[in-house]
Amino acid sequence: MSREDDAADHAHDDGHDHGSGDGHAHGPRIGSAGAEHQKPLAIAFGLTATYALVEVVGGIVSGSLALISDAAHMGTDVLGLGLALAAIQLAKRPATGGRTYGTYRLEVLAAVINGLLLFGVAFYVLYEAVQRFMDPPEVLGVPMLVVASVGLIVNIISFRLLMAGSKESLNLKGAYLEVFSDMLGSIGVIISAIVITVTGFRYIDAIVAVLIGLFILPRTWQLMRQALRILMEVAPPGVDVDAATRELAGVPGVKEVHDLHIWTLTSGMEAATVHIVVNDADVDWHGVLDQTRHILMEEYGVTHPTIQLEPEEHIEQPAGF
Repeated sequence: MSREDDAADHAHDDGHDHGSGDGHAHGPRIGSAGAEHQKPLAIAFGLTATYALVEVVGGIVSGSLALISDAAHMGTDVLGLGLALAAIQLAKRPATGGRTYGTYRLEVLAAVINGLLLFGVAFYVLYEAVQRFMDPPEVLGVPMLVVASVGLIVNIISFRLLMAGSKESLNLKGAYLEVFSDMLGSIGVIISAIVITVTGFRYIDAIVAVLIGLFILPRTWQLMRQALRILMEVAPPGVDVDAATRELAGVPGVKEVHDLHIWTLTSGMEAATVHIVVNDADVDWHGVLDQTRHILMEEYGVTHPTIQLEPEEHIEQPAGF
C-alpha cells in the first residue's frame, strides 16, 4: 500500500472515530443534550398549552390587547415547544440511507420557524396597538390582572425548566427565548392591569402591547441570524478560517493547505474538511494527521474533522473526472 493510500485510510478512520465519539472527539450534542432536557421541555409544553387557552378566553372577556397579545405569544410558545420536542425525537433516529448526518438540522429548522412565528406575532401586536391608540376600548382591569398573574407563574416555571438546556442547544434556546419574552410580557400585562384598575387610563394597554412587540423583535432577529448562519454553512462565530489555514500550514512537513471549510451542522457539532499537501517523502504522515487534527479540534472547536493528506506530486483532477 502506498503512503497516500495509507494516509487516506487513516484519514477515513479518523473521521469515523469522531462520528462514534472516541476519547478525543465529541459527538453531536443534539442527541444527548436534547434527550437530557426532553422531560422538562415536555412539562413546559403542557403547562404553556393549557394556559394559552386560558389567556385567550381572559383576553376576550377583559377586552385587553396586551393580554391577547400575550396569549398569542404564548400560542407561538406552544408551537415552538412542540417543534423543539419533535426535533429532539427525530434527531434520535440513526443516520440511514441518504441522511448520512441523520436529522440533526431539524433543530435549526425549528429555530427558524420559531423566529418567523415570533416576527408575525410582534408585527400583529404593533398593528393592533396603532388601531387602539386611535380608539381605545374599555378594558376590565381585575380579570386581566388575575389571568396575567397566573400566566406569569406558568412562564416562570417553564423558564426555569428550559434554562439549563438553552445553553447547549439552539433548538432549546429558541424555546427558552420565547418563554423568557413571554414572561416579561406577562409582567407588562400585570402592570397595565394595575394602572387601568387604579387610574382608568386605557391607553396603557396599547402602550404595553407595543413594548412587548418591540421587545420581541431584536431577540428574535438574534435567534434567526444564528440559525441562518448555520443553514448557510457560514464559519462559526469567532472562527478565523484564514488563521486556521496559516496554523495548519505551519505544521512541520506541511507544504500547502487548501480547500479548508469549517461549518456548523447543529448546536455543538462543528465540521471541517481540508486538504493537506505533505512536502517530504520521509515525513511522518500519521504525525501530520494527528497534529492537524489536534489544531482543528482543540483550538477551533471542530468536533468532526475530515483531513485528506496528499503527496507533493499529487495533481488534483478537475471536477467531473
